Amino acid sequence: MRLSVMVFGLVCVCALVIGSAAPLVQDDDDVRGAFLTSRPKNKPPSTSTTPKTSRRKPIDTGGSSGGTSSGSGSGNSGSKGSGNTGAGSKGSGSTGSGHSSKPDKTPKKPEPSPAPVTPVNARRMGLGVTLFMRDSNGLAVRVDPDHVFRKGDRVRVLLETNTDGYLYIFNTTDDGPATMIYPDAELDEAGNYLQAHVPFEIPSSLSADERLRWFAFDQVAGTERLFFVFTREPLSGIPIDDELINLCKESKERCSRPSSEVWAAVQKEMQNPLKTDKSQQFGGAQTSGEQQATARGLGLSKEDPPPSLVMMASSARSTLVATLDLIHK
Repeated sequence: MRLSVMVFGLVCVCALVIGSAAPLVQDDDDVRGAFLTSRPKNKPPSTSTTPKTSRRKPIDTGGSSGGTSSGSGSGNSGSKGSGNTGAGSKGSGSTGSGHSSKPDKTPKKPEPSPAPVTPVNARRMGLGVTLFMRDSNGLAVRVDPDHVFRKGDRVRVLLETNTDGYLYIFNTTDDGPATMIYPDAELDEAGNYLQAHVPFEIPSSLSADERLRWFAFDQVAGTERLFFVFTREPLSGIPIDDELINLCKESKERCSRPSSEVWAAVQKEMQNPLKTDKSQQFGGAQTSGEQQATARGLGLSKEDPPPSLVMMASSARSTLVATLDLIHK
């Protein structure tokens, strides 16, 4: 089994079913309700000039504690620091007595960076997946993820998260080496930041070439597996934004293959069970609201259709890993 090459070097030959690699747990919790509760009641206002949401990592404007301390540090080295220079000169005058040198006798050792901590009240991470299939009229219609596809069928995946974070998509063929298909240096300026309930589709329906708007099934049967890795902070060991663009200029292989350390971490996270809820309603066309939200980077509201498949972490973790098997016969 191999992947056809159509969308920036990657097209999945596939049918979606729940992957068996990641433990999927379904319990009495209202998984779908918990996922949709953070959707706004009404759709946000928009105009024809509404810019599409950037997928690049948000710039820290100083609202965080780190930004505040950094700004305060700059102030101390600026006008305030200049004011303190006089005191420093005074201190230098006392240097002869040896008093000012005492604090510098034993240099402080650099403290290790703290491990990421998930806030106690953080929302459980969730991922919504809807699979669309191209019908005879060229429309995108909802299709059951368990549907078995044949040669010539075309599909598109719509993803939605319930909180802000970073999305990574990997693919393996018959349990072979993993390839990263998102982020991509040629898509979204190599960014992968998603805002809560702002839909993301792959491939993009906005492509100028109609053939690049769908994953296409070829004549080669086999099994593909998609790994959706959703994190609160960027995944360590994988560059994004300009770093990814520059790396891809140096080596296409290095920018599309996760390191063994990264892949081992993904495999470990897969052992954490997910709570799932699957819809039984298929066949409906993609709504104009969904299309508009995707094209303009707008958030979906409670008025919009829910995802066909919802997967949520069983606890407030900082990483969610879900797998979908892609089967083609």
